[in-house]
Amino acid sequence: MKIISRAQLPGPLSGHVHLIGAGPGDPDLLTLKALRLIQSADVVVHDRLVSPEIMALVPAGARRIDVGKLPKFHKVPQEAINALLVDLAREGLVVARLKGGDPLIFGRGSEEAEACRAAGVAVSYTPGITSAQGAAASTGVPLTHRGLATGVRYVTGHRAKDAVLDLDWASLASEDTTLVVYMGAGNIAEIALQLMRHGLAPALPVLAVSAATTPRETRLLSTLGQIGTDVAKAQPEAPVLFVIGRVAGMYPEIAELDASLCEGAGMAAYA
Repeated sequence: MKIISRAQLPGPLSGHVHLIGAGPGDPDLLTLKALRLIQSADVVVHDRLVSPEIMALVPAGARRIDVGKLPKFHKVPQEAINALLVDLAREGLVVARLKGGDPLIFGRGSEEAEACRAAGVAVSYTPGITSAQGAAASTGVPLTHRGLATGVRYVTGHRAKDAVLDLDWASLASEDTTLVVYMGAGNIAEIALQLMRHGLAPALPVLAVSAATTPRETRLLSTLGQIGTDVAKAQPEAPVLFVIGRVAGMYPEIAELDASLCEGAGMAAYA
């Protein structure tokens, strides 16, 4: 068996596509590698959920292409995005393909990588902090906690072409597991109903975090039985992440303690 190192692999015949996780929104949460690639790219192809603060880091001389998707409106279909990345790389360009969160967690990064590889275009991944981790850090609510949650599961709350959600509801309805729902604002009422039908209590806490880690972040604490109504009334800004489980019930105490510590620090500073 012959072992080949990465350094021995043949060089690309054209440009290079970097699939980059832009994280949840706060530019300070970008990896150093992500920042370096963004600032050295010839062209930046970006999603709607890449925050303005991160887009401000793109050099003035770099070309920008917005391929963002809105609910029920994809101005650039995924197949066209795949073809765009291939075409740009074949022009010999270094392409930074910016995706919110991590490109391999509900980011369709693997589909774009497949298209590039099939076309003979060099492609690589740069991971990003996924939205669940960003929301946990900014709110202080852990995704696992001794005595409350022994595991965590990430699920999508949306299907391509608005297909029916056919999730394994029975396996998801576990009070010992924190359930984090991505892209679920439009379907959260149905998601909550299905989870309750499969055994979860209506009083189970749910924390909805909008635009996590950015200055626009909002938080809504509710319950499984009430979350659909509360979200419909509040209309939080996308993206909205839902943390479902007993850990979400820690939020009021965490928020109160954090607020008192901040007030105390402020008073000490002026003493």
